[in-house]
Amino acid sequence: QCAERIPEAEAVLDLLEKCPEHQKKGSFPVIVFEGLDATGKTTVTQAVKDTLNGVLLRSPPACICQWRTVFDDEPTPIKRAFYAAGNYILASEIAKASTQAPVIIDRYWHSTAAYTIATETSGKVQDLPPAQDEVYQWPEDLLKPDLVLLLTVDPEERVRRLQHRGLEKTKEEAELEANSLFRQRVEESYRRMVNPACQEVDASPSKEEVLKTVLQLIKKHCAF
Repeated sequence: QCAERIPEAEAVLDLLEKCPEHQKKGSFPVIVFEGLDATGKTTVTQAVKDTLNGVLLRSPPACICQWRTVFDDEPTPIKRAFYAAGNYILASEIAKASTQAPVIIDRYWHSTAAYTIATETSGKVQDLPPAQDEVYQWPEDLLKPDLVLLLTVDPEERVRRLQHRGLEKTKEEAELEANSLFRQRVEESYRRMVNPACQEVDASPSKEEVLKTVLQLIKKHCAF
């Protein structure tokens, strides 16, 4: 039904159907970076990729990214389905790339889950599903990373960085800025994720210091 109204949906479903089920990771580590916009993900992921001679991938993956604006304007269930499908398509790319080099990922399943939970919950952090709820569990059929790092900066610093960048805001970014409760729900949802949980990294210091912290965590948690 969706494909009849949105031609791009058919293309996404075609790509999804071509993905083998239960993707297996290669022998190289897979490291995900999560966090709100302007927490430094782009800078850090690029620096880690260069340092480790790795492969950098993003969610949604490049093969469907051009349709992101189309789905962002759709009702929430359709938009979420697009991002969820993107994770499974991305898993195919991760499986292949991780046989050849370390894989660095700018957002993955935790983002999709955190924004979905925060959107479907109204009110304060206390109104989120309880910490042990299955919504915070990694899907059993989705390729799992070795490490998930959550970059955080305080709200004032993040807004300052956004203004400095001067980029057009996404709808979700506008919502984060306008609605501090929504932002708190997103961040708390990230913190409640399990299997794997997010390792939190303060991204307020200099790029060099953040990179040093990140590389220490990678060395500690991932076998090279």
